Amino acid sequence: MPKIRTRFAPSPTGAIHLGNMRTALFNYLFARSNANAEFVLRIEDTDLKRSSGEYEQCIYDELNWLGIDWDEGPDKGGQYGPYRQSERLELYKQYAKQLIDSGYAYYCYCTPEEVEQDKKLSVQKGGIPKYSGRCRNLSPGQIEEYKKRGRKPIIRFKVPEDQVIVFEDMIKGKITMKADTLGGDMVIFKSDGMPTYNFAVVVDDALMEITHVIRGEDHLSNTPKQILIYKALGFDIPMFAHAPLILGPDRTKLSKRHGNTFVGQYREKGYLPEALFNYLSLLSWSPEGEQELFIKEEIISQFAMNRVSKSNPVFDIKKLNWINAHYIKESSADRITKLAIPRLVEKGYVKQPVDESMYNWIKKAVISVKDSLSYIDQIDQELKIYFQQEVEMDKQAKEVLSADHVPMLLETLKKKIQEADIIDQEFSRQLFKILRKETGVKGKGLYMPIRVALTGQTHGPELYEIFDILGREKILNRIDLILKDVV
Repeated sequence: MPKIRTRFAPSPTGAIHLGNMRTALFNYLFARSNANAEFVLRIEDTDLKRSSGEYEQCIYDELNWLGIDWDEGPDKGGQYGPYRQSERLELYKQYAKQLIDSGYAYYCYCTPEEVEQDKKLSVQKGGIPKYSGRCRNLSPGQIEEYKKRGRKPIIRFKVPEDQVIVFEDMIKGKITMKADTLGGDMVIFKSDGMPTYNFAVVVDDALMEITHVIRGEDHLSNTPKQILIYKALGFDIPMFAHAPLILGPDRTKLSKRHGNTFVGQYREKGYLPEALFNYLSLLSWSPEGEQELFIKEEIISQFAMNRVSKSNPVFDIKKLNWINAHYIKESSADRITKLAIPRLVEKGYVKQPVDESMYNWIKKAVISVKDSLSYIDQIDQELKIYFQQEVEMDKQAKEVLSADHVPMLLETLKKKIQEADIIDQEFSRQLFKILRKETGVKGKGLYMPIRVALTGQTHGPELYEIFDILGREKILNRIDLILKDVV
């Protein structure tokens, strides 16, 4: 049995989409879940106008961030290189010539207008838009005449109309397509000298000995075309698996109108890579049992193509947030603090460089709110209570401070803070016992006015944490400001 080889072959023409990343993930998981299998990264950059080195680097960065590593690629090399299509043009020309010499392909001199005319005529006759094949059997004289007119030829592959293409899809099962539904003879080389996707991908996958092509179901219509080229070139045909497309909440294909659709947007918002890895793996694939939270190694050990569903998964941001919140809770305080600091700097709460004392103070603050976060970008809003000079409060919070006993309670609190040698968590735990005894106030009547006076909120971190983090000066300042309003 040949060694299993999968590949991810993105185009560096823009930021990497969640759907693309899910495709990369499935190829990676299939390779890593099989012994001695290999995962290849190939860059399909034949669209020279739109491709860029910046976007190529983005592909490497986002894959690395998510935790997807590859065995061969443009940055790593390998025995099947080069791994950029723009560096493989001579190979494509060689195999295009082979198809022409063997009668499977021909030069086509038709103008775009003539091709469009053919398609319209085909539709008028009740068929699908289709090229007529008018250049299949040009005479030498006709070819010479076209050359004199300065027409640049493309190369077309002859699609045999009487064939039925059948293949077994690892997800969808048996697929049958008639060749006469493929739109006529297909272009394999454009007039600018670049190969088309369907041709280049066949040459690349065959020469790189890719055994399993796992991709989105939007490529399903390309597969019969590619199988015809595989057969014409005498290449072994790989196994195909077409994963269902990810849908938005409205059950249409996930796109920009649904909000964040690029991997980098989730990284920038402070989603953790292990959370996105976990969530994307569950879009179409389901493990045995009810468990949904998995570390990478657990997913790899359980992944199997026969557990990938045929139905389209819906991207559920609430579920992603739930998974991400779990991984934030599981993360160390230092990790979340380091992720939080750039956001606090951006908001103007903190200045760089952050010294050890400031770092430790921020870490305390992070610990107090860490378990309430769905993603790191929420941190500046959660920590605002520690940085603001004057507390902001809504109508409900103001009502808490309107109780008759509040001035007396805050005056007593102020006195205890002034008298204390040190303000820490242990002090605050003892403080409430003392306040309860001296004021006679209990329960919400005791805790809620103090919370609102110090934070402006009726919910949030534990009060003993708030005292420890705010410190004497800020506590006294906030009590004084509230007393001015309530007395």
